[in-house]
Amino acid sequence: MKIGNREVGSQFKPLFIAEIGINHNGSLVIAKEMVDSCKRAGVEAVKHQTHIPEFEMSKLMASKTIPGNSTKNIYRIIEECSLNEKDELELKNYVESKGMIFLSSPFSIEAIDRLEKFNVPAYKIGSGEMKNYPMLEKICNTGKPLILSTGMHDIEDVKKSVSFLKSKNPNIELALLHTTNLYPTPDNLVRLGALNDLKNTFEDIPMGLSDHTTTNYSSFGAIALGASIIEKHYTDTRERIGPDIICSVNETECVELLNGLDIIFEQRGGSKTLINEEQVTRDFALATATVIKKISLGEIFNTSNIVLKRPNKGDFDSSNIHELFEKKANRIIEEGEQIIKNDLI
Repeated sequence: MKIGNREVGSQFKPLFIAEIGINHNGSLVIAKEMVDSCKRAGVEAVKHQTHIPEFEMSKLMASKTIPGNSTKNIYRIIEECSLNEKDELELKNYVESKGMIFLSSPFSIEAIDRLEKFNVPAYKIGSGEMKNYPMLEKICNTGKPLILSTGMHDIEDVKKSVSFLKSKNPNIELALLHTTNLYPTPDNLVRLGALNDLKNTFEDIPMGLSDHTTTNYSSFGAIALGASIIEKHYTDTRERIGPDIICSVNETECVELLNGLDIIFEQRGGSKTLINEEQVTRDFALATATVIKKISLGEIFNTSNIVLKRPNKGDFDSSNIHELFEKKANRIIEEGEQIIKNDLI
């Protein structure tokens, strides 16, 4: 998968997406301050949310619906926190002027139309739209990569959406994110094991985590399990007010997160094999057959005159020391010497 010039996949460094989302509360000034903070932290990709409230929600019903992490109704929240087209385009240009990738989650067909005018390099679809097939088809028709969140759905639902996407565009570049749509997410509901479900079910599709916890631990665990993408809400300061601030990383936490992601990426993988680099340690840490009592020419090796001792300078270790027993020495061997094959008659 490629987003702009950024390769994404298990063989590449994880991509971290800082979601400023609606944390700016509808202020372009604050949004730019958050972008500046992202740049200082070393973020590669900044994600926004493209909301056009009248097209994505029923005002009548949404005005009566209060999310679990807010005291305001969802229509009012989105109305207050969305940017108009002019401001959002300015935000996109500002992100890109800082050398970062601009991404956004559309929440309606009309939002996709707006982002197409912006010529975004890829799309991110949130969990709530995972089965919004008209939106998915619209994105397929753009030919652009898609990052699809899968929260609030089981693996069978994910299979259906992936099948639909591939039926509309067999060559679509796709990544799947596991997430739990609780803000914040309790540790016991993170379910990192779901990443294995995604990896085993969709072997050719990069997977990742949209992390809504209040720490970085879930993100670290996800990378250890093979995640290629980590997405997390972002704020420049916790003094901001908003429903997603509680599960957002700030600048300091983001630096720690990015460092950790890179380190764990370097550490993961491999297999239980011998590595050449350990030879310097094998030379002193492993034990080989060692004389504990002077051995005469022709004397038989047995447990009374040889034992295993460090360092690893002989030819007989725990795996083959039995080959020495009842064999004879072809020379006088002093106490402390370690046996080599040429010491046997």
